Amino acid sequence: MRVICSFIIAFSTYSRIPMPQVEWSDENRQYAMCFFPLIGAVIGLLLWGWLWLCDVLGVGLLLRGAVGALLPLVVTGGIHMDGFMDTSDALASWQSRERRLEILKDSHVGAFAVMGCAGYLLLTAGLLSEAAAAHGPMLLCTFVISRAMSAWALAAFRSARPKGMLDSFAQAAHKRMVTIGCIVYAAVCALVWALCGGWLALACLLTAALCLVYYRHMAYRHFGGVTGDLAGWFVQVTELALTAVMILGGKL
Repeated sequence: MRVICSFIIAFSTYSRIPMPQVEWSDENRQYAMCFFPLIGAVIGLLLWGWLWLCDVLGVGLLLRGAVGALLPLVVTGGIHMDGFMDTSDALASWQSRERRLEILKDSHVGAFAVMGCAGYLLLTAGLLSEAAAAHGPMLLCTFVISRAMSAWALAAFRSARPKGMLDSFAQAAHKRMVTIGCIVYAAVCALVWALCGGWLALACLLTAALCLVYYRHMAYRHFGGVTGDLAGWFVQVTELALTAVMILGGKL
């Protein structure tokens, strides 16, 4: 029962997929981050289906890319994009660590957040306009591994804001199971990339590792640790970087 509750909490927190209500206790959240990457699998399957439909119906490149870029926002409700925007404002402020953390909590949207979001969606739409259904399995793994690494970072990295949302999940998480689960997700993604992309698998794994290393460096240096907003920023940046490697690398 506890595992089922963890599954429900993960999906109700990080997606807009309807879920039954369960008690929000530490015991029920213990394995929630183990199921976090499955939300990425749902996004990936929907995107794969959309690209297949585009191939069958001959949908134009502009609509193909635009819908593809919006699908993750529809599934997640924009929770990760919200973190990306808040982090963009905080990083662009060039303020002290304490002031940056305050900016993350500020509900107002700054100019850098708007520009960052617009640029992100334009780049994503442009890249996905070049994608086909054949890219589906590799793109699916992009959404899975970004969340797997984010879940592992939650368990392994220092929190910048004690008693925040991310820290509450970190305190409740069964860190050993989260680590094992994330290793399994990463291994499956690596296998799929190797089978579908050949040499691109190495490029994807290297890109994912570099994103994780930079995430830790940026978070520790500018914020003193990770937060929920920074985790959202990491998910978005990793997905964009991996999508670029797959689409552009496939043209080489």
